[in-house]
Amino acid sequence: QLQACGGGLVQTGGSLTLSCAASVRAFSNYDVSWFRQPPGKERDFVAAIGQRVNIKKYGDSVKGRFSISRDNAKNTVTLQMNGLKPEDTAVYYCGLYPQAFWGPALTRASTYKSWGPGTQVTVSS
Repeated sequence: QLQACGGGLVQTGGSLTLSCAASVRAFSNYDVSWFRQPPGKERDFVAAIGQRVNIKKYGDSVKGRFSISRDNAKNTVTLQMNGLKPEDTAVYYCGLYPQAFWGPALTRASTYKSWGPGTQVTVSS
């Protein structure tokens, strides 16, 4: 249902644009989140965007550097990543938020029912 792509290898300070394509009906009815999982670590919240594009939330470590957007006509959510740092190195995943209201559950990976294949982002120092 979900496919993340756009990862790659970049130098510190560089940029990447990740895309999440969803093959679901009524995509515009879903809130969508990005998470990332560094090697040997837990999957952490990165950003989320609501059904209404003016509702967004970012993890503290990416605020001011990453930007999330969506195109409901194309069933895609984009994560623009600027000012990349080595600590941004991880596999990035997108997920459909299954609950009606945003709360602490939004930022917990265990809340999400399924994940598509992630995309690797590697930032060299």
